[in-house]
Amino acid sequence: METLTFRDGTESDVDAVVALVESAYRGDSGRKGWTTESDILEGQRTDPEGVRAVITTSGSRLLAVEGDGRIIACCQLEHRGEAVYFGMFAVSPELQGAGLGKRIIAEAERIAREEWGAREMHMTVISVRVELIAWYERRGYRRTGETNPFPYGDERFGIPQRPDLEFELLVKPLS
Repeated sequence: METLTFRDGTESDVDAVVALVESAYRGDSGRKGWTTESDILEGQRTDPEGVRAVITTSGSRLLAVEGDGRIIACCQLEHRGEAVYFGMFAVSPELQGAGLGKRIIAEAERIAREEWGAREMHMTVISVRVELIAWYERRGYRRTGETNPFPYGDERFGIPQRPDLEFELLVKPLS
């Protein structure tokens, strides 16, 4: 696989990151990869304001991953005491399934552990995304059974296509 560059995202990356996240999770482009949510959610996955907030908020960072001179993947890291929240994880659909996601999550965990001294990585996944949850479980994350309702009616998070969506917390010890 090509040489990857990991760096903090900047405000000049906002449009590219929004396009990447949308392409990985929504519409026909998302169907090229295996992370699509197109069958359960329509509408947007993120917006420029949400990405900008990740980049500019204290204790939060956007990890941008470049390959061939463009952003091909990203994730959000948010320092929350002894834990770091991992979110907004996206890999360009045409590059999914080649091991890139494993490399990115390993780098995110290294940053959380070494730079922030975190003891755990936390994330939330839509509970009906069984294949995605299984992928995280193979990387050491465990289901907690702790759930939060999906924000039905708030189109900033998408337009649900089914009535049973909720977020489940997954946790991985980092020590």
